Amino acid sequence: MKWFSFLISCLVVITATAQDSMSVHYKIYDTRTQQIITIDKIVADLATADVLFFGEEHNDSAGHYLENKIFRALHAQYSNQLALSLEMFETDNQLVLNEYLQGKIDESRFSSNVRLWSNYRDYRPMIEYAKQNQLVVIAANPPRRYVNMVSRRGMKSLDSLSKEAKKLLPPLPYDTLGGRYRDKFLTLMKGAPESASKNIYYSQSLWDAGMAYSMYAFLKKNKGMKVFHCVGKFHSDEKLGTAAQLQSYNKKLKILNISCFSDKSFANPDWQQFSNLGDYIILTNPDLKRTY
Repeated sequence: MKWFSFLISCLVVITATAQDSMSVHYKIYDTRTQQIITIDKIVADLATADVLFFGEEHNDSAGHYLENKIFRALHAQYSNQLALSLEMFETDNQLVLNEYLQGKIDESRFSSNVRLWSNYRDYRPMIEYAKQNQLVVIAANPPRRYVNMVSRRGMKSLDSLSKEAKKLLPPLPYDTLGGRYRDKFLTLMKGAPESASKNIYYSQSLWDAGMAYSMYAFLKKNKGMKVFHCVGKFHSDEKLGTAAQLQSYNKKLKILNISCFSDKSFANPDWQQFSNLGDYIILTNPDLKRTY
């Protein structure tokens, strides 16, 4: 049995080395102190909060590594009081997602019946971990067909939907949020062919309100639970967008947010530019290979 013990020891060393090698590609900062912190600090801070947003760049390999790492650390601390919420799944796929998590259907059936993102491999580790540990996963996003409907025909077009369809959406009419978030969105879209249409911003607002309402509804039914929500960083930076919509549904909720993105200054942040993005920023190495 000595050879087996030796093999296990080697595997542990190799795994630890592989994990440690990623640590040179990111820095985690608390924006309030402007100091480098560990994941453990974020996990501990959630003790007095309800929701933790992880605002990602969808193709950031270090970001996806950290999402999974933080999710596992949160579970280690909060056990089954933790739920995972994802932008990457739509509300009408919740049933199929639940059936997969409960082991009722296999992965091939799950994959063929859910509209998986093209980079699902980046999120699969969290889904599999949730499945193994019987954790709740919230399919947070409103169906894209309705988001697209608003971008083409406006908010009022949703009024014509059936009662069954409306159950997949936030209560109508939803908030469209003004101020800084709207200004940021219009700046981002400037020059795009569709940017002249106000419906584009209304569709963005449906996206935000839908994700927020999915979390709100879950927390309302599950007192004392905590939610880890992974989403594109534009939706949660500065606690605008989805974060602001969630706060409007329940002003008593305490929200923490992470803004994770690649930047050449990842070892020496430009605080004047980054300090307002979130409670924490994670800067990743831009030279690291993207996932797509």
